[in-house]
Amino acid sequence: MGTGSEGRHAGKAWYHADMVPALANASRMMRSPLGDLLLQADAESVRGLRFSGAEGLPVVKSAILEQVEHELHEYFQGRRRRFDVPLELGGTEFQRRVWAELCRIPYAETISYAELAKRVGSANGFRAVGAANGANPIAIIVPCHRVINADGQLGGYGGDLWRKRWLLEHERRVAGMPPLDLFAVKGRFAAKEHETTG
Repeated sequence: MGTGSEGRHAGKAWYHADMVPALANASRMMRSPLGDLLLQADAESVRGLRFSGAEGLPVVKSAILEQVEHELHEYFQGRRRRFDVPLELGGTEFQRRVWAELCRIPYAETISYAELAKRVGSANGFRAVGAANGANPIAIIVPCHRVINADGQLGGYGGDLWRKRWLLEHERRVAGMPPLDLFAVKGRFAAKEHETTG
């Protein structure tokens, strides 16, 4: 076993090999009106946000985690409509196209899965778009909750439908819009599809 400077060098090598990656992939649990949120980040960007009951996670000092937690608090308080924290989404090229399009849906608005498929150049790829939507690794900030069925139903949501409805109603309330009327939404989607095909 090394001694002196060799031992110190070995200690530094162990630290950089094992500890730095752990610090670069930090996690923190945040309380929210929707239950516990698991926030995940590296040194430069948010990599994950999901609904989780994870208990006992340590509070990690991380500028990115502190920024995203602050922005989420503002969102839930109705004081933020757009997130500024940097994101790293990973995924396939198709998934990234879908997630980028999700980020273009205006606050408090909704679109259908069919419309989302058209916007990413896959007009008949409803299932592929739905699968990419469901694989979104950063809930709320990448607003997959703003995509609903063309028949006016909420559709699926990885965080349970009550959370999807809560998010949509929260945004509409903050924006001064009436509560979501799913029957009216169905009529709006039908009219839009008639315009594009008629």
